[in-house]
Amino acid sequence: MENSSRLISIKSSEDILPVYRNTAIGNLLEYHNLDRPFDTYSAAQMLIGMCMDNRKHLHIPDNFAYIIRSGGGNLRYSEFRVSYAISVGNVKAIAIIGHNNCGMVNLMARRELFIKGLVENAGWPREEAEDHFYHFEPMHEIGNEVDFACSEAKRMRLRYPKILVAPMLYRVEDNLLYLIKED
Repeated sequence: MENSSRLISIKSSEDILPVYRNTAIGNLLEYHNLDRPFDTYSAAQMLIGMCMDNRKHLHIPDNFAYIIRSGGGNLRYSEFRVSYAISVGNVKAIAIIGHNNCGMVNLMARRELFIKGLVENAGWPREEAEDHFYHFEPMHEIGNEVDFACSEAKRMRLRYPKILVAPMLYRVEDNLLYLIKED
């Protein structure tokens, strides 16, 4: 469940935390939330890690960002791609964007639906579908969306200390990005 007291609403450029102003992260927030006119880019300015959820769409210019979409915005198994964006793509910023009502929260509650779906939709034997779920569920469960975005941002900062990293939440009700206050 989202912790709304930790969300920073971006309704003007002044709402963007000073550390992110005049950076690719600030530009992302201005493009998406504030309808800033698009600049033209020939190279990516940042990397965005966000959920694969089909309800989310970012309002950003072409060529502005590398985007890695994975369940919950989890970059744990995409680290080579993150390193590529930094080393070869020369990006200097990463946004970790979680979203509310994420399917990667409380996966155990969806266990039977997951197993039944693999059996009925993919033709898997039930035992194989169960093994698959139990093997991968611990790797993909994110817990709380806000806490996970913050922990993933912290992990990225430790791994890539020269890169600016911001945790954010996308609220599906209003399609806006929110910065997250970190502890």
